[in-house]
Amino acid sequence: MIDFSFTENQLAVRDMAREVAAKVVAPTITEYDRAQKLNPNLLPAMAEANLLGFCIPEQYGGLGMDYISLGLASEEMEYADTSARV
Repeated sequence: MIDFSFTENQLAVRDMAREVAAKVVAPTITEYDRAQKLNPNLLPAMAEANLLGFCIPEQYGGLGMDYISLGLASEEMEYADTSARV
């Protein structure tokens, strides 16, 4: 039988993205959306949480993660604001 459950690593990535979205994106979304600007704290927060360079191989400076992790992180960021995807 095939197990389609998420791995612990995938769930950790999802939770980290959820945390960044809740702390950085959600509280300021209206302000930055109305100003048509990007929150200057977003990319540094995503970088600090290792939410950038997901599927780039480690040998090229990426994280070498799978596309399921990327999808989970993207969904969490987009839940707060669709323009804040990974």
